[in-house]
Amino acid sequence: MKVDFEIKDRYTIADLLRIMELLRSENGCPWDREQDHRSIRNNFIEETYEVVEAIDTGDKTLMEEELGDVLLQVVFHAQMEREQGSFDFDDVCDGICKKLIHRHPHIFGDVTAEDSGTVLRNWDAIKKEEKSQTTAASTLEGVSRALPALMRSCKVQKRAARTGFEYPDVRGALEDLKSEIAELEQAMDAADEENMMEELGDVLFSSVNVGRMLHLDPEEALYRSTDKFIRRFTAMEQLATDSNLRLEDCSIDKLNDIWKDAKKKV
Repeated sequence: MKVDFEIKDRYTIADLLRIMELLRSENGCPWDREQDHRSIRNNFIEETYEVVEAIDTGDKTLMEEELGDVLLQVVFHAQMEREQGSFDFDDVCDGICKKLIHRHPHIFGDVTAEDSGTVLRNWDAIKKEEKSQTTAASTLEGVSRALPALMRSCKVQKRAARTGFEYPDVRGALEDLKSEIAELEQAMDAADEENMMEELGDVLFSSVNVGRMLHLDPEEALYRSTDKFIRRFTAMEQLATDSNLRLEDCSIDKLNDIWKDAKKKV
């Protein structure tokens, strides 16, 4: 059944909204009609990370495509709520415009902000007021639990540090990390699985704190280390192949020897 839609050479946001409305309509796409917010929740996350990958690789053609996929997710969720009569895409746009105007009083009001540091302090103060965050603890609780754990822990630490709860320098944070590693070792020696989980979390949290105090993004640091591991593992496998060896057949001592050689190459 042909739908009432004009095929064009170039489309706008109005067309995207109309397409989504048609897909979700009674005679639309069976798959699109079956979806709800939770069923496509992971799609939103995946599309966002694909935009990040395009940014990291500098692929602007891919970025254009992936930004469209993220926009589709916004339109999809807004259409579901439009059908329920709660809000629509225009309400989403209205909300973000009002938020930007309110949080930029140095542009749309009479507040003066000469540098980005002042802008961020004003932004945080306005945000706390908007969200009725009257205590320091409430600002920590306001960090989304859905964030990746490294990112969430870093944001929580930054907010806690604003109260002065901070090591004087990074050496203190490093000593704390060493202490947490020792406690993990003790839990391992006791074979206490629950305590091992807790202490491992403390080690990771303390590692994030060291990175934050060094002004390094822990998410980016782990991302780079993972890429480095893949490159070295690839080199290790190639070295084994060149020696007519299969990694699966090698002892751990032999694998470590090949790994050391791979590290010299990569």
